Formats: sequence, structure tokens, C-alpha cells
Amino acid sequence: MSKTETKARAGEDLSPVQDVKQAVAGFVTEFKGFQDTIQIKLQQTEERLTMLDRKSQIAARPHLAAETDTGAPHQKAFNAYLRSGDDDALRGLELEGKALSTAVNSDGGYLVDPQTSETVQSVLKSAASIRAVANVVNVEATSYDVLVDHTDVGAGWATENAATTETGTPQIDRISIPLHELSALPKASQRLLDDSAFDIEGWLAGRIADKFARAEAAAFVNGDGVDKPTGILTHPAVENDTWTWGNIGYVATGVDADFDDGDELIDLVYALGAEYRANATFVMNSKTAGMVRKLKDADGRFLWADGLAAGEPARLLGYPVVIAEDMPEVASGSYSIAFGDFGAGYTVAERPDLRVLRDPFSAKPHVLFYATKRVGGDVSDFAAIKLLKFATA
Repeated sequence: MSKTETKARAGEDLSPVQDVKQAVAGFVTEFKGFQDTIQIKLQQTEERLTMLDRKSQIAARPHLAAETDTGAPHQKAFNAYLRSGDDDALRGLELEGKALSTAVNSDGGYLVDPQTSETVQSVLKSAASIRAVANVVNVEATSYDVLVDHTDVGAGWATENAATTETGTPQIDRISIPLHELSALPKASQRLLDDSAFDIEGWLAGRIADKFARAEAAAFVNGDGVDKPTGILTHPAVENDTWTWGNIGYVATGVDADFDDGDELIDLVYALGAEYRANATFVMNSKTAGMVRKLKDADGRFLWADGLAAGEPARLLGYPVVIAEDMPEVASGSYSIAFGDFGAGYTVAERPDLRVLRDPFSAKPHVLFYATKRVGGDVSDFAAIKLLKFATA
């Protein structure tokens, strides 16, 4: 074969390879163009989604604002009333049928806005007092009745032939807890009220809550029931072995104005019925707690144990401890420690509303704010609370 024929034959063999290379190069070019097109479309789609999201947020804003503004008209009107005494807006809301938030009682004054009222309630619930462990109920009436059935319901094993024993007539006691008016009278200067940067509602809520918490805590322990709740220490106390309904049983330490060896605390725990012990709590003041912290068992271990986490109450013999400063200090014959299921043993009844009357005249140049709420409290189960008496008997 000649050289010319060989070159021609080689040229014929190379031409398909070149065609393949050209085809691959064209495919790569087209694929890159396809990728660029897809990238552009994805970017455009993302921009559209972003714009739609913004539009949906903008469209939703009036609805969210409407929900937020549910209490805003009353809040603004109430703020104006506190600062300047202008109650036109509050009365206007009342005429519009929103009397639930702006009702005026017979003594004058307006219901505070819900946010301030909730702030006061949260402070009262967290305050160190009997309220923290008591049964708290909201009522609309002027009193709250607790019905207690003392009847021992008959029960027994039945047979086909024997007659069933009839249950006796119920013996029911009615404990009526009247609601009393609790008031606070904070004051502020008009110059301070005119300062728009001054948080008048936050200040008012704090002052009211502080006064209410201290007054309630004292009444739930020592109140005599005259224009105030009846405290747990107001009821007669009798030695636990001779306990009867209407009295509160006590266990004596055996030593006047002091502990003996700490075993009296164990006696106090088991003086309480088993059905109450699961939810029982110790109540005492700080000085008594300082004495209890030093007590040890026979093996030298402290009876007191601090809470393991922040906000968790300390424990005594495994039961939580509430520090109520209105409990009496240890003295001769004092009832300085209470132990019981206060959720069953003590009931706090209150109306949920809180009213404020502005008085710019009685303490010029200051403005008085007369805040009132109605609350009552009393022992609702005399078997659910026991006392430790620091005496020989």
C-alpha cells in the first residue's frame, strides 16, 4: 500500500473520533448553559418566595395587631385616668358595651387593666405566706361555703341472704368564709405622673401587690375574722390526743420555749392523718427555721435539707418548708410551727377583680390611688393541720 493510501486510510479512521469530541464539547457547553438557566430560575423562585413571605407578614400584621389591641383601648384609657384623672375614655368604652373591663363599683373606681391585675396576682401567689400552699378559689358572691361531711359511710361484705345495713343520716357542717375588703393607698406626685417615661402601671402594681401580700400573710396566720380573714392560730388549739372538730390539735415539745431532741418533730408528722401527709408542708418563720436547721438525728445527720435546685423549697424530714414571717417566734407556750395539708386545711376565697380610685384632693400635691379587692380565708378542714407547741404539755 502506498503512503498516500495509508494517510487517506488514517484520515478516514480519525474523522469519527473528531466527531465524538465535538459532540462531547457541544454537550458540555449545552449542560453548562442548562445549569446557568436552572440557577437563574432557582434564584427567581427564591426571590418570589421571599416577596410572598413579606406580603403575608404585612397582610397578617393588622390581624396580629387586632389581637394585641384587644386590651389596648382599656389600657390606654386606664393610663390616662391614672395620670390625669381623665375618665372619658373609660366611660366611652363602658357605653360601647365593654363594661366587663371598665365597670364602676358603688364606691367609685375602675377595674385595673388585665395586665396589671395579673401582675398583682402573680406576686401574691409567689409570696411566702399560707396562700402559697392553701386552696385558692375565685368567687363572684360575698362569701364562699365549704360543706364538710362527717358521716362514716357504712360499708361491709355483702352476701346473698344477709340484709344490707342502711347508711346513717349525713352529718354535714357548713363553713362559711366571708369576703372582706382589702385596700392599699399608694401615692405619687402629679409631677411624676406627668412624666411620660414613668411606668405608672408597673409602679402601681408593685405597690399594691406589696401591701396586699403583707396584709394577707398576717391575716392568714393571726387574723381574728373581724373585717379580715380568720387565721389558723385564731382557732382553739387542744392536745392532739383529745382533738375534736372545730379545734386544731397540737403536739408539745416537752421543753418550755425550746426543742427537746428533735423527736417532737417526728411526733408532729405522725400526729397528722396518713391521708394528709402526702401533701403536707411545714410552716414557720425565719428565726424558728434557724433553730430547726441545727437539729440532728441520733446518727448526727441534720434533719433539715436545703433545696437541690434554685427556687425549690428546703425540706424538713422530707417535707417542704414554707417560711411565713407572721408565724410566732419560739417562746413559752408558743405555736411556732404548723404542719399539714394546707390545700385541704385552709381555703382562700377571693374575687378576681381589682379596682382603683384616683384621689387628687386628700393629699395635695400628691395623688392617692385607693386600690381595693375582696378576699377571705379560714380553716376548711380542722383535721388537716397540726401545731407544735413549745411547752412541757
